[in-house]
Amino acid sequence: MAGTGLFIDVRGRGAQPLVLIHGWAMHGGVFAPLVEALAERCTLYLVDLPGHGHSRRCALPLEPAAVVAAIAAATPPATWLGWSLGGLFALHAAATRPAQARALAMVCATPRFVVGSDWPHAMAPDTFAAFATGLEHDWRATVERFLALEVLGDARAQTDLRRLRADLFARGEPDPAALAAGLALLADSDLRVRLAKLAVPSVWIAGRRDRLVPAAALRAAAAACGGAFVELEHAAHAPFLGHAAAVAAALAPLLDDSP
Repeated sequence: MAGTGLFIDVRGRGAQPLVLIHGWAMHGGVFAPLVEALAERCTLYLVDLPGHGHSRRCALPLEPAAVVAAIAAATPPATWLGWSLGGLFALHAAATRPAQARALAMVCATPRFVVGSDWPHAMAPDTFAAFATGLEHDWRATVERFLALEVLGDARAQTDLRRLRADLFARGEPDPAALAAGLALLADSDLRVRLAKLAVPSVWIAGRRDRLVPAAALRAAAAACGGAFVELEHAAHAPFLGHAAAVAAALAPLLDDSP
């Protein structure tokens, strides 16, 4: 039920606990196809980030340390999966709370989303600046443009876009202030220093056709921490929508290795 705290929906009946953290502007319900694929194997904890979905009135700041602490207090030790923006929270948890986030799955997510002199496989700063300007003038239209970019290139692009649009406001509208905070996190965060000391197993799942987060970025991040890298041939930025079985297969070794 929606309230003023952090909303976490519990689904599935399997023995393996799995925490899932969604991307920018969405909510935990977006993972429905993956929940269906993993419900027999996992008990899934679907987080609505502050300002999103049923956590729209949550008082927590959209900041990794605070959010991770709240999730950790409400879930058992588990594998943590982060998609896109959600990857920053999952990676922070794996780096700072390895007893709680005992394995890490990054789906179209990297420790740094903006290009740099030593990090070429990322988005240009101007792209984030354009989205920030768009939020100020018409946040709904800006989110719509972002959804279109998420599926661009995917073999199931039109079907996935219809699903994203249907899911977007299924739990109410996101808080525009939270959208701005999430965009700032994507633009400013750089967690690469965490990779070399990452003590938990990880898998980095990329869509070869992703126009937002290049597969090369996940490959580089996986190499930096000794994680596994999986590239899905026909997928774009939201592979769990039309390629849930392939994402579940990529997660299987990580779940098998979890205590």
